[in-house]
Amino acid sequence: MGLLRDAGVVYKPVEQIDLGPCSNESYFKADKAPRMAGFLLKIFAWFLESRIIGALLLYIVKKNNQVHKLVSNATLEEPPMFVPLHPITDCIKTDLNQQEVKQIDSDASPPERVQQAIKCIPVTSEKLLALKSSCFRRWTIADYSRAYSTGEITPLRVAEHFIDAVRESCSPPLPMSFFINSDAEDILRQATESTLRYERGNPISALDGVLIAIKDEIDCYPYPTTGGTKWLHKFRPCTGDACCVMRLRSCGAILVGKTNMHELGAGVSGINPHYGPIRNPYDPKKICGGSSSGSAAVVSSGLCPVALGVDSGGSVRMPASLCGVFGFKPTFGCIPHSGVLPLNWTVGTVGILAATLDDAFIVYAAISGDLPSHKATTLPVSTSSIRSVKIVQDHQPFKRKLIMTRLFLLNHRVFIRAILSSDHFCPFFSLTHGYFQPKVQFPLLNSTKPISNIRFAKYGEWFNDCSDEIRICCSNALNLLCEHYKWKTVGVTIPDIESMLLAHYVTISSECSTSLSSHMEKLDFAEIGWDVRVALRVCGAFHGKEYIQAQKMRNRQMQIHNNIFAMADVIVAPTTGRTAYSIVDDALKTGEVDCINGAALIRYQIAGNFLGLPAVTVPVGYDKAGLPIGLQFIGKPWSEPTLMHVAYGMQALCISEYRKPKVFYDLFHKN
Repeated sequence: MGLLRDAGVVYKPVEQIDLGPCSNESYFKADKAPRMAGFLLKIFAWFLESRIIGALLLYIVKKNNQVHKLVSNATLEEPPMFVPLHPITDCIKTDLNQQEVKQIDSDASPPERVQQAIKCIPVTSEKLLALKSSCFRRWTIADYSRAYSTGEITPLRVAEHFIDAVRESCSPPLPMSFFINSDAEDILRQATESTLRYERGNPISALDGVLIAIKDEIDCYPYPTTGGTKWLHKFRPCTGDACCVMRLRSCGAILVGKTNMHELGAGVSGINPHYGPIRNPYDPKKICGGSSSGSAAVVSSGLCPVALGVDSGGSVRMPASLCGVFGFKPTFGCIPHSGVLPLNWTVGTVGILAATLDDAFIVYAAISGDLPSHKATTLPVSTSSIRSVKIVQDHQPFKRKLIMTRLFLLNHRVFIRAILSSDHFCPFFSLTHGYFQPKVQFPLLNSTKPISNIRFAKYGEWFNDCSDEIRICCSNALNLLCEHYKWKTVGVTIPDIESMLLAHYVTISSECSTSLSSHMEKLDFAEIGWDVRVALRVCGAFHGKEYIQAQKMRNRQMQIHNNIFAMADVIVAPTTGRTAYSIVDDALKTGEVDCINGAALIRYQIAGNFLGLPAVTVPVGYDKAGLPIGLQFIGKPWSEPTLMHVAYGMQALCISEYRKPKVFYDLFHKN
């Protein structure tokens, strides 16, 4: 394809970019392909999988989506940044200066951290309970803990109600498809043990007896971890709990099963042809968003106050927004990735979906913090990979970088697997090493003194690139927030957003392809959904140079965002560009490729993943059809306390307007 080579963009140095509101930097949007599903999608997949026609089609796909122009052939002066780590020294430079926080012992156990979090939350239970009669409110962790302690209800009775509700949710005509696996016997066993602890007066923590669901991308024994597939658990059996799950279990939480998800996390709709489309509780004919679809739906429908997801491209925040709940993604490396499917090493983070910001905070307190062993999630590493790492280690830093690049250009899959899976290469590429994390601080949400002088960075063209209903709703919510707390909005320009999105796609695709490459040779493709067959073919189409280019873009955007954070504390934008769209029958058996709707959903997600920044989505309203709208706040690295203060303030202004979904289960009072 050399004769057809596209000219690439020449990016100007970061220091020459005007980030002010009147900048001449253009807001660029690439054209998107039309929707495909059913027989048309099958034909497209067959063509892509053919040797000659497939190569031509992939070239056309990359060209039409501006990958060649904006990434592959672009000129960037920045060196590559392979992992979005944020050393403490960098955080000091960005001037975190977090207000109204409490320092926590980093060696505290998960139950102790939960107790400390509870002390930071205002005791407003009576007010909130009074709200129940006048407006809709989901039951929270505090509600469950209080009801268990007073004997109003027991964990065992709640578990029985939950099992009945899940069985009801699976009934025709529109099965909600919340779970891939949920074992009633195991749930009842956990609930019985929790009930006995309350009867004896010694619950482990406020999470004791609280129902929590786990995305089927995270190990939770004894369930298999399928990643939404029919085959992955056969190659990678689950032998224990992920670190985050282990910490929840140590707090006494009842782990109720593995939630349904978009297959391999390779889409944003949550339509899974193997386990059924996950349906939105606000309208079962609409999608939930993905890929943590089931986790968002179980919280929205009242089945659980909290669920875990994994956010690699908005996969927690997007479905949380579409389902009207909170979605919290912490700083990259804040929550250990041990026991999570290693589908994408440098963009994925365990995230939390919750009924309230309070609940997200409590679970964050339980599961965050470095692994004691500093051990990252790894894949099996080949002999050639280990040899490659040793070659790299034996040289000085300058030569090391050159050799790394040469290794990658020769075989990018060996390079990715070797570098990102090697314990020997820590701490240079460690994903969880403790010295990258600052001291643990919790937000004092019960402080009588609200935080002051918060500045929101708002890029007008980007903010407004959504439906009119979302634009108006989010603008009104932001204005209300600023007016109530005397905070300010600062106009900015964030350049090259589409370029960052494409670089993120190159990165996540290359890492996913590398992760699954050893399985693809043994796999019967008939076991994969047609939409994922297309996605995997595209994922495998990127070469070493493109991955390097994408990491250069990561470095460039990191510098740009650091400069924006010098002007503001938080970046604000809608969470999605549209509300939930309809599930079409032709996608039920094949899945779908819907680039136009997909682009609208993912538009505001990428900085959080590609740059490893913390972000939270807050429900702020509904469209004319009654579908939820979310407003997103993106923070500086390690600024979780400030983000939670902001989200808590937004929640306080919106909570009285929250609406009950069409599909909802009250586990305190059986429906």
